[in-house]
Amino acid sequence: MSVSAASPRKVSSRRGAEVQYAALPYRMAGATLEILLITSRRTHRWIIPKGWPIDGCTPHACAAREALEEAGVTGEIGEAPVGHFRYRKHIRDGSDLPCRVEVFALKVAQEQDVWAEKDARQRRWCTVGVAAAIVDEPQLRLLILKFDARVARERKHGRAPD
Repeated sequence: MSVSAASPRKVSSRRGAEVQYAALPYRMAGATLEILLITSRRTHRWIIPKGWPIDGCTPHACAAREALEEAGVTGEIGEAPVGHFRYRKHIRDGSDLPCRVEVFALKVAQEQDVWAEKDARQRRWCTVGVAAAIVDEPQLRLLILKFDARVARERKHGRAPD
């Protein structure tokens, strides 16, 4: 899947909240699931790559594009969301914008040494327990834990996670 860098961004709304799309980058280190987190640009909190919808781009393609731009990773992205979470985006004018983030699992195949937002963010591979402990959004924490349980079930039944 490829995504054009020149695509304009467009904000859309669903159920009273602005919609964003996110990637949940993951890899298996032996039998251990690891999650890739990045820091936000302004507050340096640990988050997952996310961004606004893009005209002409499917939700999962938008999520993959954000993972490349913000975390420098590519791989196989699921077409169906693994879940969603809500948070309040702090706007520079001091207001908060309620957002609903649809999350797509991204099985990381490649990490870039240089990427668009490398100088603005840190990235960190974490075990599920550490990832859940250091993200601020409670619903994202729960989503990470549920994804871990899903991966464990799929591995038990001999299937690879999406």
